[in-house]
Amino acid sequence: MHTNNKDEKEIKRRLKNPAEQRAAFSQLVQLFSEPLYWHIRHMVLSHEDSNDLLQNTFLKAWANIDKFRGESLVSTWLYRIAINETLTFLDRRKTTIPLDSLEADTVEQLEGDIYFNGDSADAHIQAAIRTLPPRQRMVFNMRYYEDISYEEMSAILGTSIESLKTSYHIATKKIEEYLKENC
Repeated sequence: MHTNNKDEKEIKRRLKNPAEQRAAFSQLVQLFSEPLYWHIRHMVLSHEDSNDLLQNTFLKAWANIDKFRGESLVSTWLYRIAINETLTFLDRRKTTIPLDSLEADTVEQLEGDIYFNGDSADAHIQAAIRTLPPRQRMVFNMRYYEDISYEEMSAILGTSIESLKTSYHIATKKIEEYLKENC
């Protein structure tokens, strides 16, 4: 998520100009597709679901581009949309697929995914992460995989820095316990 502040300001300015809006949005998609994809992918694991959610994120951003007031960074706004899309997807999925089934199938799902090139240790770590509640999983992934600062996370998630630090600490303890018990 680390972007140049100058780039953010320039994109923000261009998004407000109707003559430059499409080109600015195209630049936005180009800049943020990969980091948003991986952010989503750490939450849902599936390449296809991640691509769908990424597309939904950009569709929602484009549909609401005129409502973007520019009070936050463009990246913060996009991450909020991606997080909301991902959490909605996970909530819907939880109501249609039993949680036990999700946790049991994580390792097989990852190992069967042609886009997953990790080893069994990575699969077990993902299975451990999968046992976390969605918000805790989000905080863990943002900090551990994406190295997003607590300050940036606070802006994106609208949560205090202390709360985020606590959530991350608890998540790491839960992951350690899971790995001790299951590996």
